[in-house]
Amino acid sequence: MKRFKLTLAYDGTPFYGWQRQDGFATVQGVLEEALYDFLGVLTPALGSGRTDAGVHAEGQVAHVELAQDYPPSAIQGALNQRLREVPITILRVEEVEPSFHARFSATARSYRYQILNRRARPALEKNRVWWVAPTLCEEKMAMAAAFLVGHHDFSSFRAAHCQAASPLKTLDVLTVEREGDFIFVKAKARSFLHHQVRNIVGTLKKVGQGVWSPEKIKEILEARDRRQAGPTAPAEGLYLTAVDYMA
Repeated sequence: MKRFKLTLAYDGTPFYGWQRQDGFATVQGVLEEALYDFLGVLTPALGSGRTDAGVHAEGQVAHVELAQDYPPSAIQGALNQRLREVPITILRVEEVEPSFHARFSATARSYRYQILNRRARPALEKNRVWWVAPTLCEEKMAMAAAFLVGHHDFSSFRAAHCQAASPLKTLDVLTVEREGDFIFVKAKARSFLHHQVRNIVGTLKKVGQGVWSPEKIKEILEARDRRQAGPTAPAEGLYLTAVDYMA
C-alpha cells in the first residue's frame, strides 16, 4: 500500500460540507465516488478537517492509500477527469510516508474570510463573500482582532455543538485588511473550534459598524459566554486557504 497526499480546491456552494453524509452531496463523498470509479474499490479520503456547508477551500488536504502503483500525475489526471462536472479540482498529488496523516500531522491551518463592503450587492462574488452594505472601519476591526491573538479560552466564540475537548486554543495570526471594497480577515492556528472564525468575524463586524469599541473584544473573550459575542458570519465568505505540515 502506498499513501498519497491530495491538495484540493473546491467551491463549497453545492455541498453539505466536507464530511460524507448519507443523502447529501459532500466534498468527501464526491471525491470518494471518483476514487471508486477510478480504482474499482472503496477508498477512504481522510481530510485535514471538516468544512461546513457553503465553506470554500483553496488548499484542503486529504490522504488516501492505494494498493495499485500509480504515479502521482496519473492519480491527479484520473480524478480531475472524473470531477470535471463538479467544482472540485485536485491541485497536487504527492506520495508521502505511511505515517503521514492529513489531520493529525497538520501543524497549522489558515483561513481567509471575505467581506464585500459596499452598497451594491454582489454579482460575480455571489456565494463567495459576506455582503455588508454599511461602511465598516477596518482599522477598528484590526485593533479588536489584536486582542484575540495568543493562547486563550475561546468559549465566547465556540459553537454550541462544538465537539472539541477544550475551548483553549492558540491563535497565531488574526489580521484585518481592506483592499478596495473587500475586507479580508485572515486567521492561522494549529486548530480551531467549530465556527470559531465565523463567530470572530461576526463580532468584528459589530466593531467595524461602531456598535462596540475595539476594547469590547477583551470583555467578550473574558466572559467565556457565546451569548456575549456577535452573530455567526455566513459560511459563504470563508475559505480554507492552506494546511501546513512539517517539512
